[in-house]
Amino acid sequence: MSHTSREIRLISHPTGIPTPANFSLAETELKPLQDRQVLVRNLYMSVDPYMRGRMNKGKSYVPPFELDKPMTGGAVGEVVESRADQFKVGDAVTSSYGWREYFIAKPQELHPVSRDLQPLSVYLAALGMTGMTAWAGLNLVDVKAGDVIFISGAAGAVGSVAGQLAKMRGCKVIGSAGSVEKVKFLLEDCGFDMAFNYKSRPVTPVIEQLNLAAPDGIDVYFDNVGGEMLEASLSALRLHGRIIACGGISGYNAETPQPGPPNLFNMTTKRLTMKGLIVGDWLSHQGEFEQEVGGYFRSGKLKNKETVVTGIDKAVGAFIGLFDGKNIGKMIVKFD
Repeated sequence: MSHTSREIRLISHPTGIPTPANFSLAETELKPLQDRQVLVRNLYMSVDPYMRGRMNKGKSYVPPFELDKPMTGGAVGEVVESRADQFKVGDAVTSSYGWREYFIAKPQELHPVSRDLQPLSVYLAALGMTGMTAWAGLNLVDVKAGDVIFISGAAGAVGSVAGQLAKMRGCKVIGSAGSVEKVKFLLEDCGFDMAFNYKSRPVTPVIEQLNLAAPDGIDVYFDNVGGEMLEASLSALRLHGRIIACGGISGYNAETPQPGPPNLFNMTTKRLTMKGLIVGDWLSHQGEFEQEVGGYFRSGKLKNKETVVTGIDKAVGAFIGLFDGKNIGKMIVKFD
């Protein structure tokens, strides 16, 4: 039995912020299933800021998307046909075959997940790679009880989980976000100690807001944004402070390379440590992450927040919306 599947393709390299013209929605006919293959129907897919780097020409820390080919990314789906002993019809699985409705995969390309946890999209959010990124970042610089940690992009998929996990470790947690609604989410839902709106009017410099939130300085900065947030944190960090270099969404769409912060020499004078974080380096710890953080989610200690858009035809708009701050928590595309 063959299946027709719609898929999103990158058809041109974006300049600056991507536009719908950089993508196409195509239809493809899948071949009949062969031995040791599995047919999966996607239920949810992830759109993530890091994907912007994969849309550029040239090498990156992740393979670039090929033009006129279906894009890839995190997805959770269900098995609809199987000719492999490892999976049966109805099994829930995660994969890297997002941006399409159906796909055929080898068993080793699929990761089984339990249907007991709902919604299944949690495996792309708090219990997926974004949640694991937050968990790995805290472990990377040994965040511990008593630390004062500042998280930029705190209302996003990674930041909101990082803040909750840091609170469980006994930290004082401060976050920045881009709206009053997001600040309320951080304080009331995620349990942050302090949060501020960096887009407040009249505009108040980030360093001033950070100094008000942490007058005695911070021990750890979880960087999801770069730019002004990094500069402010370099000023606010105490001696021997640590920086988790997770992302820099403020510069992802820059058409020319952005200069570093002018106070970078604080790295030397304060004897700071800055470590880069790529979650792919932590995949050998996935079982440990799923056991610990899955336990928090099951017990209700960890909140999972998602912004859900329905329909593969809305996936490009959901991705572009990340750069306008349209999401609270994880941006998810649900399939019809």
